Amino acid sequence: MSWELILWIIFFFINIALLGSTFYQILCLSDLEADYMNPYESSSRINSIVVPDFILQGVLCILFLLTWHWFLFLISVPITCYNAMLFMKRQHLIDVTEVFRTLSAEKKYRVAKLAFYLFLFIIVIIRYHRY
Repeated sequence: MSWELILWIIFFFINIALLGSTFYQILCLSDLEADYMNPYESSSRINSIVVPDFILQGVLCILFLLTWHWFLFLISVPITCYNAMLFMKRQHLIDVTEVFRTLSAEKKYRVAKLAFYLFLFIIVIIRYHRY
């Protein structure tokens, strides 16, 4: 097997994991909004996924850089930097007491991330077929 294929498989599965975790976070926020889930349960479920999500995004960005996929690296740098900024300011977790106040902003952020990961997924698939 060539290294390009192995790298593509790694990129593919990391991107699928990021898509799945972001979609799960949106579902938790939608369930909270529809009052199917209490704020504590929703916050704890989302907060348990946030840091692994950030780590996977950082690993994906570093892999793009190390494998000389400059276009994919430049596309993924802004969200990686934004995630790092949120983590350093300690704003990456959802507060149980303020979850209803920030619900629409959190949902918009997660939907934007989902659109970004879907766009990145399409680009990863298209770029593989070039080889």
